Amino acid sequence: MASLGVFLVSWVLCWTNAYVVNDDLPNTCGDLRRRSFPPEVACASADGTLVGANAGWLVALFFASLVASLLLTSMLVALAVVRRK
Repeated sequence: MASLGVFLVSWVLCWTNAYVVNDDLPNTCGDLRRRSFPPEVACASADGTLVGANAGWLVALFFASLVASLLLTSMLVALAVVRRK
């Protein structure tokens, strides 16, 4: 279940970026953007740039590992059901 471990590590990295690294961002930003899944706190400026956003590769890793762990878990459950019959 390495994909579950990768999912949890990427979730912790996103959460740390949002609530530890960028903890003072809500106090200094006029246009604050929050996302809860994966956790993100970002500040949008007038020219469209984001400060404090998660890296794109980290978000892709987050969702890919989530999908992989769900697929592997469902396959393991299906195999267990077939073996019991």
